[in-house]
Amino acid sequence: MASLRCLRELSRRATTVLSINQTRLISSVRRLELPGTSITHGIPITNQSLTRDLPWYRSQGRHFSSKAKDTDESSEGEDDDDDEDYEDSAEMEVEREYSPAEKVEAAAEIGYKVMGPLKSSERLFKLYEPVFAVVQIGSHQFKVSNGDSIFTEKLKFCDINDKLVLTKVLLLGSASQTIIGRPILPDATVHAVVEEHALDEKVLIFKKKRRKNYRRTTGHRQELTKLRITDIQGIEKPEPKIVHKPSKAAHTEAELVA
Repeated sequence: MASLRCLRELSRRATTVLSINQTRLISSVRRLELPGTSITHGIPITNQSLTRDLPWYRSQGRHFSSKAKDTDESSEGEDDDDDEDYEDSAEMEVEREYSPAEKVEAAAEIGYKVMGPLKSSERLFKLYEPVFAVVQIGSHQFKVSNGDSIFTEKLKFCDINDKLVLTKVLLLGSASQTIIGRPILPDATVHAVVEEHALDEKVLIFKKKRRKNYRRTTGHRQELTKLRITDIQGIEKPEPKIVHKPSKAAHTEAELVA
């Protein structure tokens, strides 16, 4: 390390001496000098630094850096990254226009089919039936029965009060039998109605990079769709047992006779 410092000091002093000599030579010959050239031994050459042609000067590299500059560059890079992320998110927010056929295909891939709006004269809601089904909507699976309500990720191609048919039924079950799909039951369907498009609770996302003065806090609310299950088809439904309760008058008469 000491020898390297000595070499650097010697090189620095040599460059200063050569630069002083060069300035003196140029000042003495400037009266005979043409514009843009310098006269040496009768040969016109452009003005160049003599020290830059030396091999030891070429190998000597000067690099100046400061912590303030580094931090500024890092902060600028982070700001550029934030701008790029914002531009990407803005591009993602642009909604794509789908044709009717593309809407049907996309809905079928998710696992539902839109049957149209619910009319006021229709009575789809029934009493509870002891039958359940396991359906897949997107990448989630739900165990549902008649009358249940579920929250799924937002279904893009349906509106409120639309009737849906959930086509991806994985399993059907009742008190007497169970039907398992491989992986889907082709003849089984689950009917539902869209009740609401809502937002989930806010989730906070906090990012931090230590020693960089970088802190970002953002929030996210997932878009959800509320479905009400109205009917399950594809399995034999047991007949509901009607239990007749004795009236209070008959019960009091029996007590009086006793």
